[in-house]
Amino acid sequence: MSINGDKVLVKLEIYRDGKYWCARGIGEDIFTQGKTLDELMDNIREAVELHFEDVLESGEDIRILSISEIEVRSVVKATGS
Repeated sequence: MSINGDKVLVKLEIYRDGKYWCARGIGEDIFTQGKTLDELMDNIREAVELHFEDVLESGEDIRILSISEIEVRSVVKATGS
């Protein structure tokens, strides 16, 4: 978590573990997962709200920065005979 003015920035690493989309806090003890990326995003918001409940109650805003790993696979072109 870093504080920029009156906004708190929470950083999360997003990755796919083979079955679920997962998010792990960078520098924070936060972990959540979801079956879809949309479900994961909802779960991230909920996990951050619960983890930083006191920050939100004090009137500070929280921003979430997600860092994603995406696999790019090679494309093999078929040659015609």
